Amino acid sequence: MKKITFLFLVLLITSCSEKQHDLIVRGNIKELKKGTIYLKKANDTVLITVDSLVINGNSQFELHSDLESPEVFFLYLDKNSSEEDRITFFADKGITEINSTLKNFVFDAKINGSDQQKVLEEYNAIISRMNNRNLDLIKEHFEAQKNNDTAKVRVLEKESDNALKRKYLYTVNFALNNTDSEVAPYLALSEIYNARIKFLDTINNNLTPKVKKSKYGKELQLYIDKIKASKK
Repeated sequence: MKKITFLFLVLLITSCSEKQHDLIVRGNIKELKKGTIYLKKANDTVLITVDSLVINGNSQFELHSDLESPEVFFLYLDKNSSEEDRITFFADKGITEINSTLKNFVFDAKINGSDQQKVLEEYNAIISRMNNRNLDLIKEHFEAQKNNDTAKVRVLEKESDNALKRKYLYTVNFALNNTDSEVAPYLALSEIYNARIKFLDTINNNLTPKVKKSKYGKELQLYIDKIKASKK
């Protein structure tokens, strides 16, 4: 009986001493032999490191963080060179798996985790195509200026303005269609923060109570209040 009691106490002490993590980020970087992986997040306007791991032979990793509500994190890879690559992902409590390669750390990343990440990936799929078109317009605009083709310059500038408006409207509509996701206030703050206040207000007023209480929900409310106060 004493042995059973002693064993129970050992197990109890062991389990209590192990820290329970809100967020676990684990995965594998194929072909990575040496380097350091950092888990970072934004604190106001500054990126802070919440965990890191030195890779020396084993390309698998596991990082941890506290987490009050769904939030965007950044996985940085320092490959012992002057370059740093980062993967942006939306995390919720639990496990997020990120697998990638050393050669194409960002573009080969496969992320399996939160529902918010799935929503963000849906948004990024469309926005990336819009951004690619904007890059083409910039290139064409540069060539037109170089050739002193003022007529084409004016056409491209108009098209560029229309492309920006389409991006803003798509982001607003996407946020309004996903007001039950923390991605909505995040996009309002990160992608269309300089949009008309009526757009931000509309997104904010349609957020579900749960999302309003989240990190980005609270930040959006404060941001809107600040803008309104400055106009009084």
